[in-house]
Parts: sequence; structure tokens; C-alpha cells
Amino acid sequence: MEQTIVLIPALNPLPTIVHFVEKLKTLAIEKIIIINDGSDLKYNEIFKQLLKQECIVLTHERNIGKGQALKTGMNYIVKSTLNAKGVVTVGAHGQHSILDVEQILASTKIFSDGIVLGIRDFKGSDYPIISQIQNRASSMLFELFFHKRLLDTQTGLRYIPREHLSWLLKVNGESFRYDTNMLVEAIKRKVPLYEVPIGHAKLRKNSIIYYDEVTNHAQILQQMWNNFFHKGNSTNETFSKRKRK
Repeated sequence: MEQTIVLIPALNPLPTIVHFVEKLKTLAIEKIIIINDGSDLKYNEIFKQLLKQECIVLTHERNIGKGQALKTGMNYIVKSTLNAKGVVTVGAHGQHSILDVEQILASTKIFSDGIVLGIRDFKGSDYPIISQIQNRASSMLFELFFHKRLLDTQTGLRYIPREHLSWLLKVNGESFRYDTNMLVEAIKRKVPLYEVPIGHAKLRKNSIIYYDEVTNHAQILQQMWNNFFHKGNSTNETFSKRKRK
């Protein structure tokens, strides 16, 4: 299996990320890149441990959002000599298991030409029923606006072929809105979007879940509405600037 790079945007990560990285290193991975997106100083020890694990740690002096953290990592990869076929983005707060990552990596043998989305199972998860209904509504609205049916538009577990990183760096969105904008721009460019089932959706009440994968679907719906009515510039940033993290 060709190797990939794992990209993890992190804001005040849980200590369990160190053990998670140890497990990741057993997979077919070229390098693990962590973006410290302005975490509090008390988390410095965790990032020091990640450096000892031979991770690359890139640091923002202040928190500027998950979308910008992802682009910082992508920009580093584009300019580097790292040799990998693509990038897997993973959450820093335990939302994704090693098995989930393995499933995405295995799927790239078949879906090598487009973006692969790890689709979470909301049934039987610890998400409230109302959140499950809202997630379904988000998917229906996305299909209505952009004529593409996706079951989980906010998943943070994604595989991106290396050749797509250059245009992804130009997609607007500094916070969670980047996740939606990425999908809209991919559709606009006719980049295939593939869905691979992964484990149950997980809600970590003691972590910054709003940083990794937003649970406020009202904001997601408003972003889709914003994109739909700015088709000339589907990654319009006006709404994002008003409520920037």
C-alpha cells in the first residue's frame, strides 16, 4: 500500500492523542503532522511528547480556526519533499478510532482519484436524537442545493489525493466552514466524492468538539444557504468573517 500523510488540527488536545499517534505509526503512513492551533500553554507538554514521537508539529501563535490549521498543514506538504500519495485528516479529540483510519486507507486502493469521506453512523451513537435529525436535514439540504447526496457533510475524517492540495489551499474558510466549502468546491471542479462507512459518531463532552466537528447544525445550514446564494463564488467568506473563531 502506498503511504499517506496524516494531518491533525489540534486545539487543546486530550492527552490520549499521544497514544493514538503511537497506534497510527503502525499503519502505512509516511508522516504525521500536528497543527497546534493556538492551544493554551498548559498543553505544551503534550506537543513535546508528540515531537518525541517524530511527528511534525506546526504552531499558530493564536487560535485561527480548524480550516486555517488544515491549510497550514497542506501548505507545508506542498512545499516539502515528503513523498506520499495523499493526506488523511483526523480529529484530535478521539472521534476517530484506528480502525476508522484503516478503513479510509484501505478504500484509497479503489477510490484514488477523489476525496474520500468517512461517514459516521449516527444510529446508536451518543448524539441526541435531535442532532441525528438535524444531521439528516443537513444532508437533504446539501443535496437540494448542490445536487449531490452526502450522508455526513461535517465529517473530519477525509482522504485527499495530493494533487488536489493546491486548489484546496485557495478555498475560503478559517473555521469549520472550510469543511463545507471544500465539498462545494470539489463538486464545482467535478472532483469525485466517495463515502466510506466508519464507526459511530462520538460526542466528547469534555473536549472542544465544536473545533473538530461542529454539532450546531443551524450554523451548518446557514453556511450551505450562504454558499448556494453565492454560486459565483461558492466559497464566499462574508459569513465566516462575521463570526470568526
